[in-house]
Amino acid sequence: MIDAHCHLQDPQIPQTRIAEIIAEGIAAGIQTWVVNGTRESDWPRVAELADRYPEHILPSFGLHPWYVSERTSEWQDSLIDYLDRYPAAGVGEIGLDRWVRGHDIAEQLPLFQQQWRLAVEWQRPITVHCLKAWGHLDQALSDLPASAYLLHSYSGPVEMIDRWVQSGAYFSISGYFLKPEKAAKLATFSHIPEERILLETDAPAMPLPSELDRYSAEEYNHPANLAVVYERTDYAAETVAANFQRWYLSS
Repeated sequence: MIDAHCHLQDPQIPQTRIAEIIAEGIAAGIQTWVVNGTRESDWPRVAELADRYPEHILPSFGLHPWYVSERTSEWQDSLIDYLDRYPAAGVGEIGLDRWVRGHDIAEQLPLFQQQWRLAVEWQRPITVHCLKAWGHLDQALSDLPASAYLLHSYSGPVEMIDRWVQSGAYFSISGYFLKPEKAAKLATFSHIPEERILLETDAPAMPLPSELDRYSAEEYNHPANLAVVYERTDYAAETVAANFQRWYLSS
């Protein structure tokens, strides 16, 4: 099993237990985690995890739209340095967000575009976050070079799926959508071609319904909960793995 999107570097996950947590994930059948950085301050920890677990962790480095205002003047040079040091690294988590309080699309947009162009230049997979900014994303993509990309934990409209597919999108389902009140979001994925589906935890965020959480004593979404996402969505691990290879290696 492959976790297409998570944040194992997040301090909400006890970093003193990370070896145990990874071992629990492997025991549950998980082979690979794509660990996404969100800002310059957590990129070093993403890199450390990739160095420590090279057989299991694929690093990804990006400025998340929630944190673009925290960037330094050297952010782009630093990002390029990480891409140079880690040939298998992706660019992410990047994106656009009008949901977060105090959002500034005018600030987010050029940074999203810069990071996308860097990913294309370096031929790296792209992970995109989008909340309540689908029109802005659609317009931005029309002005950017084509590339395969992941719309992680997709929550956008059904009507735009065909446009995203044509532009190179893959779509990941998180366990959060297994909550009864998220049934409509989960149903959206029935309109997506099966060859574009990936699965994720977004750990430590996006928790499962409590009755499905196999690590309910933890105060965060345990990355091994990915096994539940696979079981409950009924996508074959082989199919998802093939989809992942096409996305991650086609950039």
